[in-house]
Order: sequence, then structure tokens, then C-alpha cells
Amino acid sequence: MSAYREIFRNVLIRSLAPVGFGVLALIVPVFAHADADYGSGCALNSDNTSATVDSLRFACAPEQLDAIYRDAPRGDVPVGAKDGWVAAPLQRQSWTPLVWIGKDFYTGPTGGYVQNRLTPAGLEAWPATVYAGPSVVDGGPAWILDYAPSPTPNVYDEIRQVTPGVWLGYTWFRLGGNFVPQLSFVLA
Repeated sequence: MSAYREIFRNVLIRSLAPVGFGVLALIVPVFAHADADYGSGCALNSDNTSATVDSLRFACAPEQLDAIYRDAPRGDVPVGAKDGWVAAPLQRQSWTPLVWIGKDFYTGPTGGYVQNRLTPAGLEAWPATVYAGPSVVDGGPAWILDYAPSPTPNVYDEIRQVTPGVWLGYTWFRLGGNFVPQLSFVLA
């Protein structure tokens, strides 16, 4: 009789163990791995695009965004449609989606061109040439989005890839040979 009990016990354990591990996986919280933590919830997660975008938009102060940008390599040039959000100043986050929702990149490994997507309808406008060049921020390599000689020739963007599929950038106005910062933005 004990041999039957032993067989029954082994069958029961083998069949219920996967269920037990499944329940355990459901009740144990899963924490995103932060590849780089800049403090106060400002973190980059290479395996979680949404967490990185939310962190850049809502948890990172302007000085933390600057540090992330300075630490980032130029990375890959974006290709295709990328959604966009203002990261700073916070006052622009609420109304910018009524005007700007992202960028459409028509690029290859060395650059190409980009069109901004405007209004929730996604209308393309404000073309810019995309090429590798020195950053206004620190002189290091960046992807330049140069709007000259388009209808907005004084606008100048630069971006760097901060995690796979996520780029952080700055918009500048060129005035009298100087670059005047306007905002920082995120693309994904």
C-alpha cells in the first residue's frame, strides 16, 4: 500500500508543481530592471520602452535629462514612424499633443530626412535633413535634424539613443548664430 501512496504523491507533486509556480509568478511582483538610475524614479530600462518613456517624461528633472543625454551614445538613427512627447518644460506637455505627435523618419544608416507629424490626424510637415554631427549640448556625436532651408529654418533638433527604441532630444532656435534652447523631447 505504501508503494501506491508514494506513486500517488509523486504524480500529485509533478502535476501540481507547475500550477504552484504559475500562481507564485502571478502574486510575486515583477520589478523592471533599471539599467541606469539617475535618482528619484528617473531611470532607463533597456527592456521596457514604456517605462523609459514615462520616466523621461514624468520622473526626470531637466538636469537629469541633461545627464542622461550626455551619457548616451549617438546610437542608431530612428527609422519609420516614432511617437513623440515633450519631456521638459512640463508646462508644454499638456498642449503639445494638439500640435505635435511625433516624427516620421525616412532614413538609412547614415541619415536621410524626417517629417514632423502634426495634430492627432498625423499630418506631415516641417521637413528636416537628418545627419550625424556634433551636439550643441556637449560637442559629442548626435543625430542632427536640421530644418534649414525649410519653412522653419531657425529650428534645429538633435537626438541620441538612450535605450533600444528610445531617443532623447533637444529643440533649439538659431538666433544670430546662437542656439537658444526651447524644449527636450522623447521619441519611441
